Amino acid sequence: MEENSEYIVEMRHITKKFPGIVANDDISLGIKKGEIFALLGENGAGKSTLMSMLFGMYEPDEGEIWVRGEKVRITSPRYATQLNIGMVHQHFKLVSNYTITENIILGLEPRTKVGILPIVDTKGADKKIAALSKQFGLEVEPTQVIETVSVSTQQRVEILKMLYREAEILIFDEPTAVLTPQEIDSLLEILRELRRGGKTIILITHKLEEIKRVADRCAVLCRGKLVGLLDVASTSTKTIASLMVGHEVNFELEKSAPNFGKEILCVSHMTVKNRDGFPVVRDVSFSIRGGEIFAVAGVSGNGQEEIADAVAGIIPLSDGTLTMNGEDITRLDVRSRTEDGMAYIPEDRQNTGLVLDMSLAENLSLKNYYQEPYCVKGILHPEEFDKKGERLIAEYDIRSGQGIRTQVRSMSGGNQQKAIVAREIEMDSPLMIFVQPTRGLDIGAIENIHRQILAEREKGRAILLISLELDEIMQLADTLGVIYNGELRKTAPADTMTKEEVGRYMMGVKEE
Repeated sequence: MEENSEYIVEMRHITKKFPGIVANDDISLGIKKGEIFALLGENGAGKSTLMSMLFGMYEPDEGEIWVRGEKVRITSPRYATQLNIGMVHQHFKLVSNYTITENIILGLEPRTKVGILPIVDTKGADKKIAALSKQFGLEVEPTQVIETVSVSTQQRVEILKMLYREAEILIFDEPTAVLTPQEIDSLLEILRELRRGGKTIILITHKLEEIKRVADRCAVLCRGKLVGLLDVASTSTKTIASLMVGHEVNFELEKSAPNFGKEILCVSHMTVKNRDGFPVVRDVSFSIRGGEIFAVAGVSGNGQEEIADAVAGIIPLSDGTLTMNGEDITRLDVRSRTEDGMAYIPEDRQNTGLVLDMSLAENLSLKNYYQEPYCVKGILHPEEFDKKGERLIAEYDIRSGQGIRTQVRSMSGGNQQKAIVAREIEMDSPLMIFVQPTRGLDIGAIENIHRQILAEREKGRAILLISLELDEIMQLADTLGVIYNGELRKTAPADTMTKEEVGRYMMGVKEE
């Protein structure tokens, strides 16, 4: 790459390898000052690895990094911060029992004196952060404690941490993965405001509609290689998607007319309370038939995740009953429900879905390791785990550096999700619960999981789908329930409701 003063960041011939995998393979690109530059690619394509080197979390095995025309060796995030580079990670790095101000100033605490004693000037910092948040449209209440605020507010705190440290180059890793549609709109406007303020934004994502709304240029990675450097405005979504996944993507789902069977799940007058005894699910009733996708739509935090956890047996009901195939399962434990024919893809893949320090083969057998042929007369047979693991890796395109021996912790979030989906679908359960099944996945993986969900519907499974992606719900649902403040405000066949109607019920409008 030639010397070019318009680039604030240049990465020249960057290669980074991990055991069994080349994460970045001879990548060269330049990022212009004051632009929103998107980094696109499938899960495991190498996006986060590339930007982690710019932020000093890794060092490249080969290649050079130039910042503002000077060659640099970024050995740590602290050094990256000195170069005015900041990063908001996909999983936030905040201290939950600290205030917003305390999180932002951590490590750079301003001092004042009371008499002769130096103390941290939190009041002064509160004022500075309030002013900073107002300047960039990131309004927060500096004295609030992190564990009491919403996910979108936590994200604002992460952005303010960078701005407080005077970052000019801001890296966002999958920033919209945990946000509602309304929060996404707000964040995209914040990104535009940051660009108007002279900041350079690097956006790691796979959500093409968001890229089209805010990005100037994008780089597309596929299996560690740079396959495209594109002007966003003049490039179609279809072209970008095809480069990402290596083949043409079909955006239209072919969904057959429903063929409902007998009732599989009946939820009757379900009430669920949180630890403080406050009802988060209030007198909810619905049923799901074989061959039916019943989807629950709602803004995050309105009780939909608790419905799924209560059906799965993870949290108890305070009131109401659950029956599956005519049997009362209200008081059964999780394993008994699994053995009776319930599969569960949880929202939190890392804490609920997987054991991160175990191998991929072990995780793929977590639900039936104690059954034959995996266990005979109390003796485990690892070769059976391995056979199953090899087959599911091939069938579900789970990408991992060391195959079945890969420690799941080292896999990308998208491939962790593929592993959970593979394990649960493989169980052939009459009832399947999908909570945020495509969260954090790229367009190719989303297309694949949607087809798998529809294939399970064709087999006559009863499917409970909970998603914050309204487009996903409208595409997949046969029957739609809209939840607000723990109550099902509307239940109707999905094809009788428009997206706008669903949105109104999500915001709390009562059924007329």
